[in-house]
Amino acid sequence: MKIKTRLSLYFTLISSGALLLVLVAVYIAVFSFFNADFYNRLQERTKLASQFYLKADELATDSLMQVQQKYLEKLPDEVIRIYDDYNLSAFNMKNHVYWTKEIIEQVRKEGVLEYEEGTRKVVGKYYHDNQGNYVILASAVDTNLSRRTVVLAKITGVLFVIFGTGLFFAGRVFAQKALSPVDKIISQISNIQASNLHLRVDEVNTKDEIAQLVNNFNRLLEHLQNAFELQQTFVANASHELRTPLTSIMGEVDVALNKKRNMAEYERVLHSIANDGGRLQETITSLMELAQVDLNYTRAALTPVRVDELIWELDEYWTNKKGPGLLKIQLANLPEDEELLTIPAHKSMLYIALNNIIDNAFKYSGSNPVVLNFKADATSIAIAVTDKGQGISKADIEKIYQPFFRVNTDKSVSGSGIGLYITSKIVELFKGRIYVASQPGEGSTFTVTFLK
Repeated sequence: MKIKTRLSLYFTLISSGALLLVLVAVYIAVFSFFNADFYNRLQERTKLASQFYLKADELATDSLMQVQQKYLEKLPDEVIRIYDDYNLSAFNMKNHVYWTKEIIEQVRKEGVLEYEEGTRKVVGKYYHDNQGNYVILASAVDTNLSRRTVVLAKITGVLFVIFGTGLFFAGRVFAQKALSPVDKIISQISNIQASNLHLRVDEVNTKDEIAQLVNNFNRLLEHLQNAFELQQTFVANASHELRTPLTSIMGEVDVALNKKRNMAEYERVLHSIANDGGRLQETITSLMELAQVDLNYTRAALTPVRVDELIWELDEYWTNKKGPGLLKIQLANLPEDEELLTIPAHKSMLYIALNNIIDNAFKYSGSNPVVLNFKADATSIAIAVTDKGQGISKADIEKIYQPFFRVNTDKSVSGSGIGLYITSKIVELFKGRIYVASQPGEGSTFTVTFLK
């Protein structure tokens, strides 16, 4: 059963249940009104009898009946009797309805009595007068009650069916309207496959559960796309990047073994092999980093990471590798609240991302120092790494995050061209942004920002 049909049924059941309660309450109220109205009519007859009888010494039965017919609607099988202190009827009407002594005494005791006796309804009242005390009993058969209740029940049933049917179709229309964004989402999701993970579901301009569903699904697609790209990058480029230096090494070895050569030629061959071996080692290191990031990307457990502590770890690493003072750490006025220095991340992956940026800066800066600026406030954490290298052209800035892309095509600077690609994926995973400001010949500044 589709959700819209299920919602329509739920809406109909709830609304129909409420409607049924209302109709039952109305039915009971009208039924009670009919009963009360009939008893009121009987009470009017007792009042009429008291007014005519107690204010006159004697009232003929015919006179009372004439007044009733003139001023009151006649009730079916109507009977009125007036009893004195001796429980004797003051006058006789032409009927065979009498009340027992127990009923008359009960009226004297309670003052007013209403009850049903078979199909008849009876009202009794006790009147005190200077001529004596009297009990007046009026009775009649409510023949219209059953007919009215049947009609009322039919009307109630018809209304329930009509409104229940209307509520179902109205609920279906509202459910269709409410779930129309879901139909649109389903249509878009059906077009997304492994070959086009770059597609996204259109966001909705609401702040309800559907908007959360779209945002979470798009975030999932983003993670899957990045994970697929990491795997495809590794598979597509690993063999090529490893084969090239190995081919060069094997070629130099074959040339050296082809015939005996002088010492200078052997030294040249060894230097060439050493360079190719260094390139091979760097490529393997980059590919291992890529494999590690690929392994942790979709299942990285995010924990609070103190970014300032991570920066001091990087400072220690590059001090041991390059020497003291070459990585200059510049800290802004840092907040005292540790929470403002913390982001949810995977520490080893974040270390790789920042370390790749610093590594690139040292490669292009030569012997010049690299400056790392760190600042944090209530809104964001920013790490900016500035080098004194050759800079990057605007055309190349758009490509530097592509795998195995290198700015120096002459390969005068060693590298695999995969470091910034890995960095961008990691920063994106932790909901950060990376920006580049560069001018050819004036160096570059890479800024990583994490919004709080």
